[in-house]
Amino acid sequence: MTDSTQTQRFSVSADAESETKTTVSTRGFEFVVDEPPALGGTDEGPNPVEYLLGAWAGCLTVVAHTVADEHGIDLRDVSVDLEGDLDPAAFLGQSDEVRAGYQSIDVTLSVDTDADEETLEAWLAEVERRCPVGDNIQHETPATVSLEH
Repeated sequence: MTDSTQTQRFSVSADAESETKTTVSTRGFEFVVDEPPALGGTDEGPNPVEYLLGAWAGCLTVVAHTVADEHGIDLRDVSVDLEGDLDPAAFLGQSDEVRAGYQSIDVTLSVDTDADEETLEAWLAEVERRCPVGDNIQHETPATVSLEH
């Protein structure tokens, strides 16, 4: 773990391969973002909003184990299921009445542990509070978008 007073900067670079397919690079890794055929893509990878859910799931599992270790909770297994409702009307330029992002997201953590209900409730609250991706999704994050050409 790093000292909590240190800020770490993370970054990705992305290049459009087509109108729907993007190759993203970070720390020597590459992954493909694409849309399903129903949204004009070639289905060569998850779409951006699926990666968002996947990022939250991955973050939750890391934080779940970290918090459990800190509190002496024996987690034999953790799985996370996320589902979100998204109206594509804003993305497709058909409406300004709905938000472009998810209208709602349901997150379910399933654990195999002998911890009691009270311990698990406190654990879950701390996991939710400490998950960086969840924090970015559940709270407004200042961001700037600029253009170079």
